[in-house]
Amino acid sequence: MTTPQCYTLDDLVSRETLDAGSAKPARLAVIGCPVAFSASPRMHQPALDADGHHARYIRLEVQPGQVPLAFSRMRALGFIGCNVTVPHKLDALKNCDEVHPDAQVLGAVNTVRFDADATRGFNTDGPGFAHAIQNDFGLPLARLNVAIVGAGGGAGQAIAAQCVLLGAAKLILINRTMEKLGPLVERLATLGFPTEIIPLGFSDGSLARHCRACDLIVNTSSVGLNAGDPSILPADCLLPCHCVYDTIYQPPETPLLMLSQVVGCRRSNGLSMLLHQGALAYQHWFPKTHPLAVMRTALGLAQS
Repeated sequence: MTTPQCYTLDDLVSRETLDAGSAKPARLAVIGCPVAFSASPRMHQPALDADGHHARYIRLEVQPGQVPLAFSRMRALGFIGCNVTVPHKLDALKNCDEVHPDAQVLGAVNTVRFDADATRGFNTDGPGFAHAIQNDFGLPLARLNVAIVGAGGGAGQAIAAQCVLLGAAKLILINRTMEKLGPLVERLATLGFPTEIIPLGFSDGSLARHCRACDLIVNTSSVGLNAGDPSILPADCLLPCHCVYDTIYQPPETPLLMLSQVVGCRRSNGLSMLLHQGALAYQHWFPKTHPLAVMRTALGLAQS
C-alpha cells in the first residue's frame, strides 16, 4: 500500500487509518490549503531520520476554519507538533493556549508544539526570512528600505515586524485590502523603533514611486502559486538595482521573479526562507539539535 502525498482531517480519525502502509507513525505535519506543493517533508524527514526519530512528517490539507479541529485531532493522536502555512498562520495564533512573545510581536504562528499541558505557538518566519536575505543577497535588514507585497497575511505581518525589529529604515506595506494594514501599522508603531512605515493599496498612484525608492522588494502574497497568475507588481515598480525576494518557491520561477530577471534585478525565491525557518522550527520540537546542514542538502541548496 502506498501512502498518500497529502492527508486530510478524515485521515486523522485513528492511528490505523493514518499510518496504514507506513513503517513509521506520522508525528509531525505541515498544515495549509493548498499544501500539496509544500517541500517541508523533503527537508524535515531526512532530519528526523538522521536524528534517529521513529516518526514521519506529512502534509495535511486543512480547510479554512478547521484549524481548531486539526489541532484537536493531532493532539489526540500524539503529534509532536506542526508547521503552519497559507492561509492558517493567523488562525493558528488564535488557537494556541500559549504564544511565545516573539510570535506575539510578529503577529502570526507558523510553528506549533503539542506539549502535554498546552498547545504552544512560535514564529520562525521572521528570523528565517532575515537569515535568507543575508545568505542570498549578503544584506542585513538594518537600514534597508523594504517593500512587502501582501503584508496583511500571516507571513507578511511576521516579515514586516522582523524588518522593524532589525532596524529597517523604511517599510512600504502593500496589500489589496487596506483594512488589514491599519492594525498592523498600529502594532508595529508600538514596538518603539524609528522605521518609517507607509501603507499602500495596489491602486495608489504613488505605488511605483515608493517601490522604486526601495532596496528590497518582497512578495509574501500567494499570487504566483497558480498557473496563469500575473506578476504581483508591474514592471514600472522595478529597477535593476533592486533585490527581489518571492516567498513562493513552488513554482521556483514566479511571474514576479521572471519579470525581475527581465529588468535585471538580483532575485531569489522562498526555498532559502523555507530552509531557515524549518531548521528553527525543528529546534522548537527537538531542542539542542542542529538540522540545518541535513536540511540544506535535502533541498539541494548550496552551502552559503
